[in-house]
Amino acid sequence: MSIVQKNIQFIRSQKGFSQSQFADELGWSKSQIGAYEENRALPSIEKLIQLSDYSKIPVDILIRHDLKKSGSASFIEIGNQRVLFPIMVDSDNENLIEVVPVKASAGYLSGYDDPEYIEQLQKIKLPFLPTGKHRAFPIRGDSMLPMKDGSFVIGRFIEDRRDIKTGKTYILLTLNDGMVYKRVYNNIELNNSLLLMSDNKTYHDYSVPIDEILELWEFTCSINTQEYSEEELKLSSIITMFNELGIELKSLEKIMK
Repeated sequence: MSIVQKNIQFIRSQKGFSQSQFADELGWSKSQIGAYEENRALPSIEKLIQLSDYSKIPVDILIRHDLKKSGSASFIEIGNQRVLFPIMVDSDNENLIEVVPVKASAGYLSGYDDPEYIEQLQKIKLPFLPTGKHRAFPIRGDSMLPMKDGSFVIGRFIEDRRDIKTGKTYILLTLNDGMVYKRVYNNIELNNSLLLMSDNKTYHDYSVPIDEILELWEFTCSINTQEYSEEELKLSSIITMFNELGIELKSLEKIMK
């Protein structure tokens, strides 16, 4: 059974059409639909382009990727286009969370929209997460203390940029800086950008134009891979105290002005 055959059947079943109804939708004959689905013939390039335009799924996805593996919720509408966003499910139809390993994080920028790349990632299941599509990302460095280097942040995919909540933390896939984990301030209405801030104030804030944000994942939970020492916990408390003090001083400075 070819991938094209499976995908024609899948798209038709998702629409709830009989072969005759699907043929009418596409302007094909019922016998053509039957031949394609029974693997007695392959659709021409023109037919594949027509199916791609109808389903809003790229031709290369139609011929290379088994859509059934992504489940029925794998299509996300962005503007007027529907794009394939792989949502993996297990045998019980429960969502699986792909884990981007540290070694693969550098390649995520080139593979984030490739279903085959995503399929190869290891997967975990955390039943306590809220609804939505989740993915786990490795954290590097100390810019988001007390999050330790080597920890993982699990984020929920944010489709609509209007849902960005100022002051919350997000994993962002950016065009020029790759994958980063930062506290985000929404300046879209002001200058069409996001202000990215580190909780470790030795790092400078910077802005990223919204059109350079390729993916956005809102923090839902984290997994520490190393235990905190007593001294680290004390240091973390001190850093938090000074950060809060700095915010209070800034507020006071504004009032005095």
